[in-house]
Amino acid sequence: MTQLVWFRNDLRLADNPALTAACKSGQPVRACFVVTPDQWQEHDWSAARVKFLLSHANALATQLASLGIAFSFIKAERFADSLDALEAFCRQHDISQVHFNEEYGVNERRRDKQFHERLSALEIPVNKYRDQTVAPVGQILTQQNEPYSVFTPFSRRWRSWIEETRPTLYPAPSAMGPAVTPEQTDTLPAPFRDAPEPLAAIGEAAAHDQLDEFLAERAAGYKDNRDFPAVDGTSQLSPYLANGVLSGRQCLIAARQTGASGEGIETWINEIAWRDFYINILYHYPRVSMGRAFKEETEALVWNEPGEHFEAWKEGRTGIPIVDAAMRQLKATGWMHNRLRMITAMFLTKNLFIDWRLGEAWFMQNLVDGFLASNNGGWQWSASTGTDAAPYFRVFNPETQSERFDPKGEFIRQWVPELAKLDNKRIHDPSKGGVIPKGYPRPVVDLKESRKEAIAKFQALKD
Repeated sequence: MTQLVWFRNDLRLADNPALTAACKSGQPVRACFVVTPDQWQEHDWSAARVKFLLSHANALATQLASLGIAFSFIKAERFADSLDALEAFCRQHDISQVHFNEEYGVNERRRDKQFHERLSALEIPVNKYRDQTVAPVGQILTQQNEPYSVFTPFSRRWRSWIEETRPTLYPAPSAMGPAVTPEQTDTLPAPFRDAPEPLAAIGEAAAHDQLDEFLAERAAGYKDNRDFPAVDGTSQLSPYLANGVLSGRQCLIAARQTGASGEGIETWINEIAWRDFYINILYHYPRVSMGRAFKEETEALVWNEPGEHFEAWKEGRTGIPIVDAAMRQLKATGWMHNRLRMITAMFLTKNLFIDWRLGEAWFMQNLVDGFLASNNGGWQWSASTGTDAAPYFRVFNPETQSERFDPKGEFIRQWVPELAKLDNKRIHDPSKGGVIPKGYPRPVVDLKESRKEAIAKFQALKD
């Protein structure tokens, strides 16, 4: 009789509740990962993310093999197909119990419910664990036992829960038996279209090295430096978090164990709280993972047809240098600085007045750290359709943002070489004070007029 651990968005040995529980059973343990390329494509997963994910799954297979835990890739095109494949796998390997960590998108929850029903018919217990957040999903509720829909009170309760509960980490497993030989270790090529080389190194150890390096060298200055894309001021941990190579618990506890304090560390911990908040929103309000606005009244907005303006935004040729630099960074690397995610999202939804869902999908189709809860939450915040939405009349001016957060134009020069010779003032708006460099477009929209039009459209919802 064998315990099965079904790995998904949790590709790590340490702090993995499903793996820890299976290894405590005293029975042999097997592990699997289900490859569903058609489903991933339907969910807009990028080539960069799939490559990163499968590379980590291969690394995990090798780690598990050294502990005597056999790992198998189960191939199925879609979630529906995976149920038959998993059931057959359980029969083949005489599985006595299954363990997995929950996922919270609506399709994933439906899949897991159907899987539980099918295995119950076979009298195989299914054990599920809440893993993606520091405080288990559904734990942080209002005094009326309702989910929070505003971040600030959520974060206060979240921090109180941490102080009261003092969360700990699940131990990594020790050897379960003789090492599985390389010939018995199942690995999978990590191909996928034309994926950029990942910015983050592969492997659980590499993720922890990155975490340690950030906390030791950059966390203290995080609050001051995080908004400047030309400065190495962020953690660069998002690809590991998005794919479960690191957990939010590990990040929080590591930050606390450093003994460091101050605004830098606290600002970074606040980002962990934001991640938990958006995962809770995904869980409590399934409509946000079904292409619907959190603020349902905003569904009445009539967005502009995407057309050429949307194509210019995707390709980084809007004539707005900071937007173009950010969009080119995204396409070339599979990653974008967080401040730039807000700038580009607000430009698309407010100045071009193009449906946020199109931008959300484009980001997912390109990001190595595309994570439904965070990506959706960020896009709806920028579009003023979501929780804690920026008031519709607050519209980032990308030129002002550029002057403030890329004052010398270093980031723009890196990604928009056509503008490299402009001085530090003109580089933020080449259309002012001279001839636009050859090959660079004029702005596709007037920033002031488009802002007024967007505000008027939102105001009309209230009239």
